[in-house]
Amino acid sequence: MMQMDRRLCSDEFEKLLVRMNTPRVMIDNAACVNATLVMIDSARKDGNLLEAVQVLSDLNLLIKKGYVSSDGRWNMDVFHVTDLDGNKLTDDSIINCIQHSLGTIHNTRFKSIDGMTAIELTGTDRVGLLSEVFAVLSDLKCDVVESKVWTHNGRIASLIYLKDCESGCPIDDSQKIESIEARLRNVLKGDNDIRSAKTSVSMAVTHTERRLHQMMFADRDYERRPIIKTSGEYSPTVSIQNCLEKGYSVLNIQCKDRPKLLFDVVFTLTDMQYIVFHATIDTTDSGAYLEFFIRHTDGAPIRSEAEKQLVILWLQAAIERRASEGIRLELCKADKPGLLAEVTRTFRENALNVTRAEISTTMGIAQNIFYVTDAIGNHVDPKIIESVRQRIGPEYLRVKELPLTHGNQQKTQNEEGGLGGAMLLSLGSLLRRNLHSLGLIKSFS
Repeated sequence: MMQMDRRLCSDEFEKLLVRMNTPRVMIDNAACVNATLVMIDSARKDGNLLEAVQVLSDLNLLIKKGYVSSDGRWNMDVFHVTDLDGNKLTDDSIINCIQHSLGTIHNTRFKSIDGMTAIELTGTDRVGLLSEVFAVLSDLKCDVVESKVWTHNGRIASLIYLKDCESGCPIDDSQKIESIEARLRNVLKGDNDIRSAKTSVSMAVTHTERRLHQMMFADRDYERRPIIKTSGEYSPTVSIQNCLEKGYSVLNIQCKDRPKLLFDVVFTLTDMQYIVFHATIDTTDSGAYLEFFIRHTDGAPIRSEAEKQLVILWLQAAIERRASEGIRLELCKADKPGLLAEVTRTFRENALNVTRAEISTTMGIAQNIFYVTDAIGNHVDPKIIESVRQRIGPEYLRVKELPLTHGNQQKTQNEEGGLGGAMLLSLGSLLRRNLHSLGLIKSFS
């Protein structure tokens, strides 16, 4: 009898632990005029914030505002989100997906691309490099099913998922894998870079964008400076000061807003072993303003000026990597062997440089996005773009300019009378007042 009582108590205790550790997710479409509120109440656990932001980012939702607070053992995160068109969320399937994904956040797994071979590439970027990579893969009878390509500070990182063209299966033949790696390494070394180009092949499941950040970080892209200076519209301002009284480092970021900005920042902090205890996020037409109260995982704030400068460099690089410069070209066409090689060869022949690419195939249809500039990083002559469209097929290749050009952004900032800087200061003051009222801080400069 006593054993049964013990088992019952143990079962009830397990159920209590599950209830305590399962995030409570509330979605409210009535509280805010122009956004849907997503509120997450959960037991404190390192990594929860990153997983929550990743769920929202992977659903292509924009986080317009956010408030993050950790009080002892509990977290409360509130996000104001919209779809990519700036509208509230009305699709029940998206809302249900948010509730399910965030409600099981401790069990979140990376998206799996079943039956694919993953190739990682890093090296020195140059005009036409992507064309050469896809030409090699086509020649080796490899079908590119999905890929993402980032460039930053003269370096390139790409994660490519392949299958064998003839069998439709993963590529597990060791000789073929060695041939793929050797030929791609030769392509990446085409500029005689003294730093070895890197290639690797695996069957590992990973989150593509997390891995791209890690690859570029390992390549030390943050230490380099671009050979060609761009307009600078994506350059973030990052500052750090210590609140030694409460043991926090206070991080402020001001930059142009874009999709997945918060994910890139939070992932970088997490990967660098920093924990976010409190945060305020706000976006306006003139930019994004983010403030974080952080500590290292060992419980200490940033200890030295050298560490502070490294954190600033790492965050600036993380924000810039995904920033899309140039003209957005969207390709939607029935997939076929060698399609990517043909399209990117056309880009190369017209001296177009691909600064970022997102490649996917759904139900036999290639749905690819390319951001292109001219060879020196400037906007491309519209006549060249039209010539490229005619060669590929204007019904297949669409042109979509970035939603806010630097000129328009500057005009907005001028019209608002410098609202951006004032907003950043007011955000910092607001969060400090809130933390002061909670007794978390007194004052600091």
